[in-house]
Amino acid sequence: MICDMPDLVIIIPMLARAHRVAPLIASIEENTDCDHTVLFVCTRGDGHVLAAVEDVMHSRPHVRCDVLDPNTVGDYAIKINHGYRVTDEPFLFLGADDLQFHPGWWPPALHHFVNPAIGVVGTQDQCNTRVRRGVHATHSVVSRRYVDAHGTIDGPGVLHEGYVHEFVDDEFVATARKRRAFAFEHRSIVEHLHPMVGKAPSDPMYAAQGSRMMIDRRTFQRREHLWK
Repeated sequence: MICDMPDLVIIIPMLARAHRVAPLIASIEENTDCDHTVLFVCTRGDGHVLAAVEDVMHSRPHVRCDVLDPNTVGDYAIKINHGYRVTDEPFLFLGADDLQFHPGWWPPALHHFVNPAIGVVGTQDQCNTRVRRGVHATHSVVSRRYVDAHGTIDGPGVLHEGYVHEFVDDEFVATARKRRAFAFEHRSIVEHLHPMVGKAPSDPMYAAQGSRMMIDRRTFQRREHLWK
């Protein structure tokens, strides 16, 4: 049985976009109708981001920040896995710094967990073509029970840390589908503000996506046999 207002932690791995902190926290607070914690996981030495997070943390006891050393490989997954380890809320949202939460996103996603077989619910990002069709998810709600019981396809944690940045969501969703633990919710809109659809200006992180894709596609293809 799921309570009406469960605890949720929204994990935000920050990727050097200080300007995204204030609008992101505003959209979370305005549109998340349950008790929740926001955990920003930041990179040590990124002073602009840390200053912006400190600003939004003022008078907000539900907002936290943890700081990690920078990593070349697996930075996003490492930050998500860290958030999983240092929190205890029963539900986790695997977020990012370039998102905008829409009204009413949470209840439809939560409803899927009435089915005890479901451990991952994909949200609608209005950006990725496969996500718009409901066959993939770039950002998902995950039950801690699912992660505790299963971890990745071949190890502990929420996400496999062997990807630079891309395709980590592909492996995560493919693994949940293999376990028949995945559902998708079109009404749970967490918009991805990405330059490829004209919703944000480009920056060095976005500009490097092509090279990351080539590296991470090879990693994905090398590991694909694990769930197929």
